[in-house]
Amino acid sequence: MSMPFQLTDKVVVLIGGTSGIGEAIAKRLINAGAKLVIAGVNANEPALQTLEAHYVYADVTDEFSLSELMAIAFERYGQIDVLVNCAGSTNGYSTIMESKKSEYNANFEVNALGTALTIKHAVPYMPKGSSIINIASVAGTQGVPYLGALASSKWAVLGITQTAALELGTKQIRVNAVCPTSVDTPRAHTSGGEPQLRMEKRAVPLGRIAQPEEVAAVVHFLASEDSSFVNGQSIGVDGGFSAGMSIDAYNQLAQ
Repeated sequence: MSMPFQLTDKVVVLIGGTSGIGEAIAKRLINAGAKLVIAGVNANEPALQTLEAHYVYADVTDEFSLSELMAIAFERYGQIDVLVNCAGSTNGYSTIMESKKSEYNANFEVNALGTALTIKHAVPYMPKGSSIINIASVAGTQGVPYLGALASSKWAVLGITQTAALELGTKQIRVNAVCPTSVDTPRAHTSGGEPQLRMEKRAVPLGRIAQPEEVAAVVHFLASEDSSFVNGQSIGVDGGFSAGMSIDAYNQLAQ
């Protein structure tokens, strides 16, 4: 019997793999035997090219750039077995009433439209049995105060995920999403996000936010053939946050 979750010689295109969650995913998939193409707007910076992978500049808001990326991956390896959409934007911490149109545009262009266009241009190079994994958010499964622009874009990612799963099922291509809480990366600690982190550390039943490696582990499973009948799903990596608030937070509110 072969070892579980093997990705030996599987060709993975990872969008946004030079830092944070994407870097953790890249390291894990390479260790599992995958051949990696890491793409993103920072992929051409030599200081970030630290892993044994092929790096390609790509902008998910530029459809031509995505088309070129997939053609390069195909020319190099002959097919694309796994697509991981990890590029993301968290633009604006404000109420619906205070939000700017530019904040919605920034989030939707990268998170939602970028996901849809990346799938569009990758699928022609993907054989039967391939897997597409979209990094969404727990903010795509419920409302989140002060994050209306982000939450709405992540809800859109889940809609794209489910629709693509239906449309690509006849091609035997699976499409799933991973929905973490805030993840312990530099982006989560940017100015303006402090209240969100304090709330999650109190409200999440496990009492903390996610680690990048914990998200990478779920991506690894979905990339492997061991998840061959998992399709159209949104899998939480949220410490129980989507189940409800922690008992400590409940007791504090009940006082």
